[in-house]
Amino acid sequence: MADLPINPLVLIGVGSSFAFSGLFYHLYQEKKKELQKLKEIPIFQPDTHLIKVLKASPHKRLQYVAVEGVVQADGEPLASQFVPRCFGVIQKIVVEEHWKYWNSLTKTWKPRTMNRKESNNSVPFNLVSPGAYITDVYVKIQNPLEASGCHLDRVYYKVRRAEEDWVNLMLQGLNGEKPVAMEESEELLQVGSTMTGFGEVVLEGGQVLRLQAPRDGRKYILVPTDYRSFMDRHERSANMWKTLTAVTGLTGASLLAKVIYGLVGNQDDRSK
Repeated sequence: MADLPINPLVLIGVGSSFAFSGLFYHLYQEKKKELQKLKEIPIFQPDTHLIKVLKASPHKRLQYVAVEGVVQADGEPLASQFVPRCFGVIQKIVVEEHWKYWNSLTKTWKPRTMNRKESNNSVPFNLVSPGAYITDVYVKIQNPLEASGCHLDRVYYKVRRAEEDWVNLMLQGLNGEKPVAMEESEELLQVGSTMTGFGEVVLEGGQVLRLQAPRDGRKYILVPTDYRSFMDRHERSANMWKTLTAVTGLTGASLLAKVIYGLVGNQDDRSK
């Protein structure tokens, strides 16, 4: 074993490279399957064509489709609490306090977050066809908080630093705690945003279209982007795993070739 001409670190590098290559290939295959399933989902816009398809469907229902449209409030929208003339249909407000407490063991101040308050609000809204001047045809979304995937835009963020005065300094000495800052943030799905919803579409009363959670257990998803951008993001993710598979695989193959070359070279030297 003392004459072993192979560096153990090289062997570890070979094994690690092939292990990561196998992992990345598995992730690539999973993402590829997911992408293929997404491509099989029919895509519609809120227009008369969707109504015709629904009228021709059994029970006037499409079990799982994608609908792309522009967000329009169904009634009064939610007004931003911090930004004037900013309106949305889904709102998330987070307020949390940052404190420091005295650790007597380490003789240092340690950070701590406390009194976190989060509120989520929503109102029913409609998806209308992009660029449409007449919005007689629209898809209603009654309970948007039931869906997943809806990443909101941050419209407000502020950190308010605590002011230190002699009263606070006295309290810090008594209880070993001191306020540092208060952090406030607000996120909105704004009116006029482009959204793609994945779910079940039903036709009610011959003209009212509704997007809702599917009955067959598939995911009810609302993504604040157009369909093409949504698919591009998944394709980039698949390509990333594919590239990492190739890079780590080639790295492992190169290291392995170097090891074999070294072994063959040593054998030739000994035979001479």
